[in-house]
Amino acid sequence: MIEQMRLRDLGVIAEATMPFGSGFTAVTGETGAGKTMVVTGLGLLLGARADSGAVRKGATQASVDGVWNVPDDGPVVERVQEAGGEVEPIGQGRGELFLGRTISAEGRSRASVGGRGAPAGVLGDLAEHLVVVHGQSEQLRLKSQAAQRDALDRFGGDAVRTPRFAYAEAYEAWRTVDAELSRLVEQRDARAEEAERLRETLAEIEQVAPEQGEDTDLAARAERLANAEQLRAAAAAAREALSSEEDAPDVSGLLAEARRELERAADPALTGIAEQVAEIGYRTADLAVELSSFLADLDEQGPTELAAVEERRAAVNALARSHGSLDEAIALLETGSARLAELDDDGERVERLAGLRDEAREVLDDRAERLTAARAEAAGRLSAAVTEELHALAMPDAELTVSVGQAPESTHGRDEVSFLLAPHPGAEPRPVSKGASGGELSRVMLAIEVVIAETDPVPTFVFDEVDAGIGGAAAIEVGRRLARLAERSQVIAVTHLAQVAAFANNHLSVVKASDGTVTTSSVRALSGEERESEMARLLSGMSDSGAALTHARELLATATV
Repeated sequence: MIEQMRLRDLGVIAEATMPFGSGFTAVTGETGAGKTMVVTGLGLLLGARADSGAVRKGATQASVDGVWNVPDDGPVVERVQEAGGEVEPIGQGRGELFLGRTISAEGRSRASVGGRGAPAGVLGDLAEHLVVVHGQSEQLRLKSQAAQRDALDRFGGDAVRTPRFAYAEAYEAWRTVDAELSRLVEQRDARAEEAERLRETLAEIEQVAPEQGEDTDLAARAERLANAEQLRAAAAAAREALSSEEDAPDVSGLLAEARRELERAADPALTGIAEQVAEIGYRTADLAVELSSFLADLDEQGPTELAAVEERRAAVNALARSHGSLDEAIALLETGSARLAELDDDGERVERLAGLRDEAREVLDDRAERLTAARAEAAGRLSAAVTEELHALAMPDAELTVSVGQAPESTHGRDEVSFLLAPHPGAEPRPVSKGASGGELSRVMLAIEVVIAETDPVPTFVFDEVDAGIGGAAAIEVGRRLARLAERSQVIAVTHLAQVAAFANNHLSVVKASDGTVTTSSVRALSGEERESEMARLLSGMSDSGAALTHARELLATATV
């Protein structure tokens, strides 16, 4: 529940602290004093869209801070921690959560969650677990069939929740298979063309049969063959210098002569040098042999070999240009083959997917029937329970019927849920969106929340003038039902009726100051004579009227019975 909320420069409120407690809190005040700012402030703390128009005239920014008492584990704490905030432990499995929101006069908004800055969306996520706000907009929302379906599902509890989740899972499975099958069928011609093009491309690559790095090797070999004469002359001259075939002086002869002279000297100091010269001589002979082999290879290759290399090189380079590089062309052989197998398998895949879709449809049909049956059973119980509540809310002859009919298939099921109201005997039940007045809609909404709270409790309910359009005995019963709802949840109601405020165990008054603003001292908890005076003002417009004060005391006494 929310323990306290502080408003600053919001609307007509300069500064106000709202101490809330458990049970039923009524917020009253003169017209224009800023009662609705309580709901506006709560909305901002719960992620509502920021409006710079809410900033008090002359102020640079408006701010709202709230303190919530929450369980120290569960979805609220998990979401706060995900946002980097903390819930402060206070013992007995509870913790305090601090939320804040500021709006600048230029329209910029900032939020804080558990002491850390966070996107306003985090506040919206937390709102689902903290508060249900009801005002004129929520009454209008109740007219939508989606909201009516959600209300029925909440009332149904696990008996509806379990088949609803099972249906949603089956619906998603069926939709996934159906979408894949539809995609294959729609793209069948395009995929056939892709397969033909890919088959031709792979055939071209396979015909060339390139090898990794072959383009580089071919370029080097082509360059060698193109310069064969220069290479032959250079290699021949080098071989002649190392080992002459014409009995001319050469390296081998000179090394042999040097070795003989060193050995002839027979000096131990020169023996090691003689051995090194001998090694050089052996290496020189090897190099001469390698050069002879190189020259023989050049003689064998000739112009014919160069033409073949250039032809091969052209084929390999064509593949490289077509596919970006030779490596990519070689890689396509592997990936393209797998893709071609997939495309060629389209016929069988269509057949398999059609079978899977039929199986998914059978499961979906079964789960849809189970969900419809669960909703129909819950609808009967909700109809009876809300009708009983309406009788207690000064609508003694009214009857609410929750109808479950057929609707187009969606992720929510195949059911169209409608709330039908017959305000008196003999009247034809009509949708609440058409047949209910503002006052009747307020009471239908309250009756639904009172009933649903017994199976799906919400920590805090906030009602903004739920008593609109009613008065007298009906208003007393609205107050009584709000008090009943407060037995399970925290209830905060902004009201202008004493008959409703009388049932609150915590009464806050917002009083307009002489200069038209609201200060801290003008928002306070009322009790005793102060509360009686405020009740008298609500009843007659005069806080010191003797008759009104007597009536106020009677109301308070009635509420405590």
